[in-house]
Amino acid sequence: MLVEEIMKEKVITLSPEDTIEAALKLLQEHHIRHIPITNDKNEVVGIVSDRDIRDASPSIFEKETIHEELKNPIYSIMTAPVTTVHPLDFVEEIASIFYEQEIACVPVTRDDMLVGIITEKDMLYTLIQLTGTHVQSSQIEIKVINKPGILPQVTQVFGKRKVNISSVLIYPYKPDPRYKIIVVRIQTMNPLSTIEDLKSEGYEVLWPKMPGIPS
Repeated sequence: MLVEEIMKEKVITLSPEDTIEAALKLLQEHHIRHIPITNDKNEVVGIVSDRDIRDASPSIFEKETIHEELKNPIYSIMTAPVTTVHPLDFVEEIASIFYEQEIACVPVTRDDMLVGIITEKDMLYTLIQLTGTHVQSSQIEIKVINKPGILPQVTQVFGKRKVNISSVLIYPYKPDPRYKIIVVRIQTMNPLSTIEDLKSEGYEVLWPKMPGIPS
């Protein structure tokens, strides 16, 4: 999945000379948490978050300084430089940027110009779609030997039952690197017959653990 498939194209921005007060109003009016700061060429030169605004705002007990502080320019508190991504980057790779840099938003640029934005919420919703948990389904976890061609072998079992596969994920089997776990979501609420087929083909089903049926 590409960034351009999930990014929001309508992005609310400010210029570096706009005030902190202007940023505060936009955050409240549009219920957003981040505002990219752009120059007159629509290039991203900074970014501010709701936390930046809160930290820059004076205490409510300092009423006489509130008005003055909020008139400061946004460039005085914005974060720069800004990590950006391209519309043709893969979403899966962008997730690592969120994790490694501990950020919750990345502007999307093409030819150095702002074309969209991706937030933490967008990434979580995409993860839900990729894993198939947004539709009624059953999850089956199969322990398999880590060798080429094992995935099509396993999916053949599902094909015989003509069950619709919502998603397939593969992750390491930590106790033994010679194995992997294949996680398959199928669009049925009763996976028992498919589990029996997998076991009859010699596969070890780790989940679900059905009563009375050995793994």
